[in-house]
This record gives sequence, C-alpha cells and structure tokens, in this order.
Amino acid sequence: MPKQILILNGPNLNLLGTRQPEVYGSDTLADVERDCAALAAELGAEVALKQSNHEGALVEMIQEARNTADGIIINPAAYSHTSVAILDALNMFEGPVLEVHISNIHQRESFRHHSFVSARAEGVIAGFGVEGYQLALRRMVNLLG
Repeated sequence: MPKQILILNGPNLNLLGTRQPEVYGSDTLADVERDCAALAAELGAEVALKQSNHEGALVEMIQEARNTADGIIINPAAYSHTSVAILDALNMFEGPVLEVHISNIHQRESFRHHSFVSARAEGVIAGFGVEGYQLALRRMVNLLG
C-alpha cells in the first residue's frame, strides 16, 4: 500500500502565482499539486494537498491526518511565526513532519526568522521556491521507508 502524505498549506498560498511573484514565483498551488502528485506516483506514494487561510481549519486537518496520513509536509506560511495551536496539533501526529517555505525566511523581516513549527519538524526546506515541495516529498518518502 502506498504511503499517504498530506501536504498542508497555510494562509495566502491559494494566491500563489499572483501574490508577490518576485518573492514566490509564478507557479500556482495547482502547479505544485500536479508536480507533487506526479513525483509521488514515481516514488510509490500518494499525496493529498490541502490549503486553508484559517488556523483552526489547519489544526483540524492535522488532527484528521492522525488517522489518514503517514507523514505531513507543511508550509504554514505566516502561521509559522505565530501558531502554537498548529505546533500542538503537529505534536500529536505520530509520523514525520517536514516544513517547507518557498522563500528563505531567514533573509526576510526579522519576525519571520522564528518558526514554532520547526520545533516539531524533522527538517526544514526554505528558499528553493516551489521546488522545495518536491525536495520535501523525496525526503518524506525516504523517512517513511
């Protein structure tokens, strides 16, 4: 049975492709989903990509993943820097967690340099554009064996 990987995206990532393309590039979230699904198939895994602008909805998706996913790749976006609730939900998830940021958060405003999610993540990929999702997916498949 293929490993099930949940790819979660936080606020404003539904606007990829049009939101600050000089920072986030021109690929859309649909492009990310298509590319990740194709790579997952090559790697013998399956992905479900979800996005919400609402913290509570993301928490509920993580809680649900306790029964449906083997691993989580998360781009918490702005919630990286503010959400203890997302960290708490991830701490209840038993599988591996990888954190992805499209931009290099360490080259941006100082408030973006800290991520609560990083305390739970086995690894963090930042600054590789949307290619970071595929890097995380490859690593997740390796972590899951």
